[in-house]
Amino acid sequence: MRDLGAGLRYLGRGQRWVLTHGRWFGFGLLPALITFVLYAAALTALGFYADDLAAWATPFADDWDATGRALTRGVFAVMLWCAVLMLAVVTFAAVTLLIGEPFYEKLSEQVEESEGGLPEQVVDQPLWRELWTSLCDSAYVLFRTLLFTVPLFFLGFVPLLGQSVVPALGFCVAGFFLTLELASVALQRRGVPVRERLAMLRRRKALALGFGVPLALAFLVPLLAVPLMPGAVAGATLLVRDLTGTRPAPGAPGTAPGAGVPPPHGGGAGAPPYGGQPAVPPPYGPGGGKPPRRA
Repeated sequence: MRDLGAGLRYLGRGQRWVLTHGRWFGFGLLPALITFVLYAAALTALGFYADDLAAWATPFADDWDATGRALTRGVFAVMLWCAVLMLAVVTFAAVTLLIGEPFYEKLSEQVEESEGGLPEQVVDQPLWRELWTSLCDSAYVLFRTLLFTVPLFFLGFVPLLGQSVVPALGFCVAGFFLTLELASVALQRRGVPVRERLAMLRRRKALALGFGVPLALAFLVPLLAVPLMPGAVAGATLLVRDLTGTRPAPGAPGTAPGAGVPPPHGGGAGAPPYGGQPAVPPPYGPGGGKPPRRA
């Protein structure tokens, strides 16, 4: 429960950060607005052609009576639209990040600077390389998302289960992968591959769900996804700093003298990757052992 609340707090802190830094809030609005217009057009078109798609997908119902045929195809059309809507919620962040890669990269960097500095080791790549990496990572995340959403789509036809448990599971899936997409901005900067990002969030599922599920629900409200997107990137950056235990780089603006300098016992085999906190040194000196005797 602690991680669940922490994820929600990071979402709130991200929104507060962009509201107190108005320039960066406006900086992140344009890509989200472009994506919203594209998605709204696609969902509207699907609404117009949903009945035709339902008739094409259910040829077995052609010989049924009118009531059974209309009910079956009506349920199919609604479930199809809801499934595409859920997929749109999950992929909205990915498409927006692709469109606005330079915008959100700069916004995320600014958040890290304000929190004590960038991580000690930053992987710097050309823009075209970052875009290609983001595209490949988004395709991988979409594939993993479909592994869950396709079975949930068919389970939605099961009476009672499809109207209670399935929607709840759908929002959990959407929230988890939405967090993964948003956290990728800061994790890619640290050189963390997408499979390792997925593993990191799996170890902190409650943190990912606490951040992503409320955001996925909010993204269902028309136009709300646009103003929330810059704060979502900022909040995900703060979440990544917690997830990786990021230390500020030596001499970073706003840090105390000596901040970010590795401790004397160093990293070694026991040090966590990606800027994590070093292991706690053993008691009574580097060698550990027994405490000194009293005189």
